Amino acid sequence: MIRQSFLGAGYFIIMDKKTLIIGLGNPILTDDGVGVKVARELEGLINLNAHPELTITEASAGGLRLMEALLGYDRVILIDAFYLHPETNIPGKIHHLSLDDLRSISPTQHSTSAHDTSLITALDAAESLGYHIPSEFSIYAVEVENILEFSETPTPAVAKAIPVVVSQILEEFSFSTR
Repeated sequence: MIRQSFLGAGYFIIMDKKTLIIGLGNPILTDDGVGVKVARELEGLINLNAHPELTITEASAGGLRLMEALLGYDRVILIDAFYLHPETNIPGKIHHLSLDDLRSISPTQHSTSAHDTSLITALDAAESLGYHIPSEFSIYAVEVENILEFSETPTPAVAKAIPVVVSQILEEFSFSTR
């Protein structure tokens, strides 16, 4: 979207960045659905009429499929479950990461499927092929406790993190609410 505003004797143009908020996970696998739950809350709160440059969606895919969903956007706000190591994991802890942070956490990260790849590898491939990949990534990763049991209800620590992540995103990006 391009808005023109009058300033003194001339005009200046503000280009709103085409932005995607994407919540990742499976909403029926206890804490794995944290990203989806945050995206759904944001969709209910943000005044989308005031932000025509904004798309809010959810996905349960990674790697190549996720990369395809991100193409054409200038900025991506990604929310997902996060589990690094059982000895250091703190359920409900929120990490705010960049794409470079994600790359450094697991530079050799691979997909759980032999037929797919990591998001980092997929984005690198897309960029090398000349596709427009987002220039800004803001990743909200919530440490999880249980991603194996079927339940639509997150564990208490992760449930408490959901409104915190929602508030952080609303504040950081100054989205107008309803």
